[in-house]
Amino acid sequence: MATMLLLNGPNLGILGRREPEIYGTATLQDIEKWVAEEVAEAGWGVRSVQSDSEGDLVRAIHDSHDAVGAVVNPGALMIAGWSLRDALASYPHPWIEVHLSNVWAREAFRHESVIAPLASGVIVGLGPFGYRLGARALISRVVPAAGAES
Repeated sequence: MATMLLLNGPNLGILGRREPEIYGTATLQDIEKWVAEEVAEAGWGVRSVQSDSEGDLVRAIHDSHDAVGAVVNPGALMIAGWSLRDALASYPHPWIEVHLSNVWAREAFRHESVIAPLASGVIVGLGPFGYRLGARALISRVVPAAGAES
């Protein structure tokens, strides 16, 4: 079975209780379930990795070159996660950057992502639904490419 990587950075493991007025009440486990439902239609499974450590996220990317692609919420690492950026630059598949909140409607330090220029697309401000949209976008990038080879 093909697998996609669902990568979540620092502080996303406490979703549901972390500033619910900004991030909502859905937990990371809820989001993982919804993404798995979304990609099941394409016959994919999900490998979910969340870490507060940038090095762990880099390792997960290196260990997932066999995945069909990724949905990545880097959290605050979008701002200065240079080793995460380098790992994603060498990732051989499409990936979508996702953020629960609209980062451009928040503090100025959140207005630039060092990884966004490398992404196949960026989804912000749509809450947990953004992850489902990211999964759909990834499917649209991968499935036609696979069909073209047949």
